[in-house]
Amino acid sequence: MKNNRKSKSPWAFYFLVMVISITVCSCAYVNVKTPYDTNLDNTELGAKTGVAQAYSILWLFTWGDTSYATAAKNGNITVIRHADQQIQQVLFGLYTRWRIVVYGD
Repeated sequence: MKNNRKSKSPWAFYFLVMVISITVCSCAYVNVKTPYDTNLDNTELGAKTGVAQAYSILWLFTWGDTSYATAAKNGNITVIRHADQQIQQVLFGLYTRWRIVVYGD
C-alpha cells in the first residue's frame, strides 16, 4: 500500500527560524539611548532641552540634521551642558531615526 501523504515544504520551518532569529537578536526593533558625556557623576543638565533628528528609509533615503548646533538652536540653548543620543531601528535598519538631545541654559 502506498503512502499518499504529501511531504511538507521546508519553507515553513525556514520562515519560523527566520522570524525567531530576527526577534531574538534585536533585528526587528531596536531603541537605544546613550549619553555623550564621559563624566556622568558631575553632569548638570540645565533648564532647557533641544532635539535634532534625522531619518533613513530603505538604506537609500536620508534626511534631517542631528548636529549639536541644530539641537541647541531648536531648544534656544546657548550653553550646552549634556547631550544624549537615541537610535531607533526597525527591521535591520529599513527605517532608522537618530536623535540628539542636548540639555543646557
